[in-house]
Amino acid sequence: MSLPERKINRLSGYDYSQNGGYFITICVHNKKRILSSVGDGFPVPKLTAYGRIVEEHICSINKRFPQIAVEKYVIMPNHIHILAVIDRSVLGTGDPSPTIGTMVGWLKYQTTKQINLLRESVGERVWQRSYYDHIIRCQQDYEEIWRYIDENPLRWLSDRLF
Repeated sequence: MSLPERKINRLSGYDYSQNGGYFITICVHNKKRILSSVGDGFPVPKLTAYGRIVEEHICSINKRFPQIAVEKYVIMPNHIHILAVIDRSVLGTGDPSPTIGTMVGWLKYQTTKQINLLRESVGERVWQRSYYDHIIRCQQDYEEIWRYIDENPLRWLSDRLF
């Protein structure tokens, strides 16, 4: 039996370590709602214990990768959005030229390890394979993504990932 070919998610030939802004979406395996709760009564997601682990690691990305600044993020029940900017002129002791893929891989690995410790389940998947990315091309694009992240909890009930 031949399996269908997977769609390539990355822009062919693009250097994901170069300076610029990136909008990243990472989904929970099987779209399980394990990271937060969102509802009419609270427009800001209420994080679960798993969501707090994810937030802790998002906030430590810049320590691990000094050239990557997380400028905005939201932790939804079954996915996260991150607006990250790479500035290779920043000096630090981390990876000298991290890519977005390196950062996402590190985030997924670290959070999976800690979430599985908490739920006492070794080797259970937390994240969907791969991730979605969008290369930010201009200031207007950046502002629209910023607004999208801000407003994402308000659109939860109509979100396609719901």
